[in-house]
Amino acid sequence: MKPESSDKERIISNARVFVTGLFRDEYSGHDASHTFRTAALASRLAREEGADEFAVTLAALLHDVDDVKLSPETAEDLSRASEFMHGNGLDESLISTVCGIIRSVGFKGSDSVVPDSIEGKCVQDADRLDAIGAVGIARAFAYGGSRARPMHDPETPPRLNMNEAEYRSSRSTSVNHFYEKLFLLKDMMNTASAKRIAEARDGFMRDFIDEFLAEWAGER
Repeated sequence: MKPESSDKERIISNARVFVTGLFRDEYSGHDASHTFRTAALASRLAREEGADEFAVTLAALLHDVDDVKLSPETAEDLSRASEFMHGNGLDESLISTVCGIIRSVGFKGSDSVVPDSIEGKCVQDADRLDAIGAVGIARAFAYGGSRARPMHDPETPPRLNMNEAEYRSSRSTSVNHFYEKLFLLKDMMNTASAKRIAEARDGFMRDFIDEFLAEWAGER
């Protein structure tokens, strides 16, 4: 049975509290604010695309709690997300739906998948939108710094067309990350709404990298 409106509000509120506590000391760009931006974008896309807004918002709020970069010990079974949903009285059908969405969200290089449902597409698009544009630039350098990666090294070219294993094991520079992932995302958006947003964000990002490289080389 689907939860009533009042229950949905309570569960979403509880999810926000859960995420805030979980990511209180996270500074890699995958913090609670990333989750909340992703949830807001996903909810917007759900309304525009006619998706189930509750399932989309909940999946977006929980999409990073078992991320392999942040919680490798729970990434396989999504135990944090599952335990939260069980604890909030959600039925097995909805839990399965949300977990399915979460599993399809992540970028996996050439092994990335397109979600089967419009709900999954909304969450995946929202997560990818938060990786590009002005905020995406800031997150890219925050993540690189958190992993002790150099901003840029002209002697280290980007590795293109990596599969999931290669992408996960790569220890590249922050600037290379734009070529290895971020510049690919515009053309990987699923929904018409996300494609429109991605156009402007991608252009801003490319202008930034052009300026960055010119300044790095002492040309400007």
